[in-house]
Amino acid sequence: MLEIIRIPVLSDNYVWLVHEPQSRETMVVDPAVAEPVLAEAEKRGWKITQIWNTHWHPDHTGGNAAIKEATGCHITGPEAEKARIPTLDTMVKEGDRVRLGDVVADVIDVPAHTAGHIAFHIADEEVVFVGDTLFAMGCGRLFEGTAAQMYDNMQKLSKLPGDTKVYCAHEYTQANGEYALVAEPDNQELKTRMDAVLAARAKGEATVPTTIALEAATNPFMRANSVEQLAERRTAKDNF
Repeated sequence: MLEIIRIPVLSDNYVWLVHEPQSRETMVVDPAVAEPVLAEAEKRGWKITQIWNTHWHPDHTGGNAAIKEATGCHITGPEAEKARIPTLDTMVKEGDRVRLGDVVADVIDVPAHTAGHIAFHIADEEVVFVGDTLFAMGCGRLFEGTAAQMYDNMQKLSKLPGDTKVYCAHEYTQANGEYALVAEPDNQELKTRMDAVLAARAKGEATVPTTIALEAATNPFMRANSVEQLAERRTAKDNF
């Protein structure tokens, strides 16, 4: 049902423009900037009615105010970060639900990259918007949380159906894959995936969305077997 459009902005960010055709509502996930998002919506004849923020970082919220001024849209984001996202209208946490027309998303708490980071899981559409928590073959840096929290996040997300499409917010796949090959040099699925990633990037193609099943097979952070192993891998990646 949903139409999901990738909008590349800044150096490596992806903003997701999401249209629900029954209600004709259109939502933006983590707008770093406003202009390209407004232009894409206008080109398609869509009116932006909502913004969903996963966390407070400026490259995820920087377009909030201008989009709201232009469209009057309603902005939803993490309750735990309301002081850092002054444009929020509705604050949510795990257990809450948000709607885009008839489509319902469950909010999942995934702290670690930031203290109040959330994800939005739309079960009926097999879609999850994860911000900077889970990347293709990677995870977010532990800026405001712990390895234990990120390990718990990986466990939560790994329990979603394997076909769930994972919409993350950056094109980090090639760099993540280069480290993943060091972390798991004998992982044949990872080697095969990295060949495909290199071919795609050579042609300027995007490598996301990914899927939960693909991450379970090739992501060294989702595959970590303990908090300690995830912590070791995160430190190694930070210094890679």
